[in-house]
Amino acid sequence: MELSDPSRMIAGVILLTIATIEFGGWFMTKIVRGDVPMTEFQKSFARAGHGHAGVLVILSLVGLLYVDSTSLSGFFLWVGRLGVPIAAILMSGGFFASSAGKDRTKPNQFIWMLAAGAASLAIGVITLGLGLLTA
Repeated sequence: MELSDPSRMIAGVILLTIATIEFGGWFMTKIVRGDVPMTEFQKSFARAGHGHAGVLVILSLVGLLYVDSTSLSGFFLWVGRLGVPIAAILMSGGFFASSAGKDRTKPNQFIWMLAAGAASLAIGVITLGLGLLTA
């Protein structure tokens, strides 16, 4: 199975983002040790943001292995390629951004990023799945 040039380029960029997830893991160790003052809510959202980033980046790479095997074209091909990576950015970013601020105990206005990310994930995987089933 050979990747198209666009899928290969996207995969390369996604692989480079793993360094930022690694940094997040290091930062999580500081949070767990109590070196970074956070509320329980903020700790929970930091864990969720880090976990979603890792899982969705891996799912993004898996999706790219399959997208070029579909009969998708044009707009829908790009939805199949980018739906999950965009979800990774929006969902993990939403957890971090919506919990930012001193002594925060509930999400701020950036909570919309989680819903947008969930929508991007759903649209991306449904498009890819249907593209594979109809190829």
